[in-house]
Amino acid sequence: MAVVLVTGMSGVGKSTVLAELARRGHAVVDTDDGGWIEQAPEPLWREDRVTALLDGHTAGHLFLAGTVANQGRFYPRLDAVVLLSAPVEVLLERVASRTTNHFGKTADERRRIVADTEQVEPLLRAGATVEVDTRRPLAEVVDAVLRAATAGS
Repeated sequence: MAVVLVTGMSGVGKSTVLAELARRGHAVVDTDDGGWIEQAPEPLWREDRVTALLDGHTAGHLFLAGTVANQGRFYPRLDAVVLLSAPVEVLLERVASRTTNHFGKTADERRRIVADTEQVEPLLRAGATVEVDTRRPLAEVVDAVLRAATAGS
């Protein structure tokens, strides 16, 4: 039984990986949806909700996805932190063509993705237990995430 955070920049494939993990029967929570985040002044996890989720987890693997400024506060409670990564050109191509999330469609949002990749991704890398390149086929990426869960539990 492991709790794993799947993190990374916009367009890296967090939601796609979570969907495949769910399809394979695992518990997943995409913290971008459902009131997990408060804007104060930057996106932060609602610590009460995340704490309650972690406290209530008792069986099987649980995979969380998200990238917020306060996620590091929860690292001691996680079995693994998986950084999904890809070159910024790949991220920009993905956000331009995706239909499930509108972030990344404007020039300002694309500039933010480039800046976050330069400034935030190194911080995520420093806290990650595993990094997975999402240019690989989805099945291989998900298998690598599952290996991280098994190694961390």
